Amino acid sequence: MEHRAGIPMKMLCTIALGCVLLAGCASDPSRVQPGTPREQVLQQLGGPTAIYRTPTGERLQYSRGPAGFQVSNIDIDSAGRVYSVRQELDEGLFASTIKPGEWRVEDVLFTYGRPYQQTRVTSFNGTVWSWRYLQINNRRFLYIYVDPTGRVDHYNVGDDLEFDRRRWW
Repeated sequence: MEHRAGIPMKMLCTIALGCVLLAGCASDPSRVQPGTPREQVLQQLGGPTAIYRTPTGERLQYSRGPAGFQVSNIDIDSAGRVYSVRQELDEGLFASTIKPGEWRVEDVLFTYGRPYQQTRVTSFNGTVWSWRYLQINNRRFLYIYVDPTGRVDHYNVGDDLEFDRRRWW
């Protein structure tokens, strides 16, 4: 079957798929290189989900939440250039990043952005914030426990059992 312009439909579909994949790659924060000007980042990725001031410049945060699995922070120096790009929802980073007893709500938002949900449990006097993430191909949750004063008490991780329940029903 051919398109009116004489181009085979299969070729048109292949070209369209290639364009979609390239557009997806262009909007992937992990592909931004250090030294990239801020304006180019915004042109490539669009507006961030949050912007934070830092001592040396600013942080552009790109969250795929609430239902996505990534939060990428792009740090910009005072000259307006990228010096760091990091996908934060990585189980290997949690122990070195999260500071129970020190972190406050502002620190949590600065690192992970808005949570997927905030809930309460009877075993903790405070709020449990959660984010979805992937560990290899396993859907997981990061849970950060915030006490009534806004300080991080502790964190833990767990499997996303809701996905398994939906998949089998």
